[in-house]
Amino acid sequence: MDKNERRISWYSSLLIALLVNTPKLLALREKGILAQYWHFNPLELLYQFLFNLLFCGLIFQLNLNPSSKLSIYREKNKISLYVISNALIFFFAVFVGGVLQNKLFFTPQLPKVYLAGNFVRLFLSSILTGILIKIVLLVRSSKNKEVENEQLKMAYMQTELELLKEQMNPHFLFNSLSSLSGVIRENPALAQKYVRDLSTVFRYALNRSKNNLVTLSDELTMLKAFARLITMRLENAFKMEINIPAEVLNYKLPHLTLQPLLENAVKHNAATLTKPLNVKLYMDDDLLVLRNNLNEIPTPESSNGMGLANLNERFKIMVKQEIEISKSQNGFLVKIPLKA
Repeated sequence: MDKNERRISWYSSLLIALLVNTPKLLALREKGILAQYWHFNPLELLYQFLFNLLFCGLIFQLNLNPSSKLSIYREKNKISLYVISNALIFFFAVFVGGVLQNKLFFTPQLPKVYLAGNFVRLFLSSILTGILIKIVLLVRSSKNKEVENEQLKMAYMQTELELLKEQMNPHFLFNSLSSLSGVIRENPALAQKYVRDLSTVFRYALNRSKNNLVTLSDELTMLKAFARLITMRLENAFKMEINIPAEVLNYKLPHLTLQPLLENAVKHNAATLTKPLNVKLYMDDDLLVLRNNLNEIPTPESSNGMGLANLNERFKIMVKQEIEISKSQNGFLVKIPLKA
């Protein structure tokens, strides 16, 4: 039983005890029918109330506590044992309650009524308690199903995320090696420095591969390293401007978010000294924006088309939002939601 179920049990026990013992107050009317047979005794009414309260509390405890025998019988569908056990508890409580009341508050006019009265009160209490136990069990079952569904959903999302990562890492590797081949052809000496920086980038990618979310600060470190690799290849034909306020550096986003966006900008646009590729990264309200000018290549490098789609899927899973993509004559713009 959790905390809420315990509260429900004792509040319900209190209410049931009040309901089944309230008719005894009719004995206060001197000319009433009940007053002719039973003299009102506040101590006896208090005894009946407390006994009823404890009886209901016990029934709730034995039927709702997962470790109790009754709960085990119910969970294992041993209905006969479950019903018989509850019935034995009921009759035992009727006998004990009646005997104690007879000894404590014996009334000569009605020596045999105590057992019958106790039977009626506990029988009504058992019916009301049984109904409330069934309601609690239905609520518990519904809650358990919700938890199971949420766990299945999380497991599915984690599996989907891992598949996306498995797609992303080879994609990143192949494109980086393709860029390296270009640097080797143009400047073999520069290629050595390129390899060193590339190893730094891959170390970040591999060390963080098991993390779903990273800080914007970490991503910017990765982005700057990757931008240096592009600068080695394109030299003055590539310019990047980063303007991010310090207060958002601890905000989080999916691992390797910015690298594929910069990679796409380089892959799909021509970069020359007369018309360099300008990339800007800045904040627009609560969104991170990466923007680049357009000078589209008629036949861009081959692509499997998973870059932006992959990124958007990861944002839907981890941030519960999607990236915003817009294209105009002046440039290509991607707005990225951050998680505070």
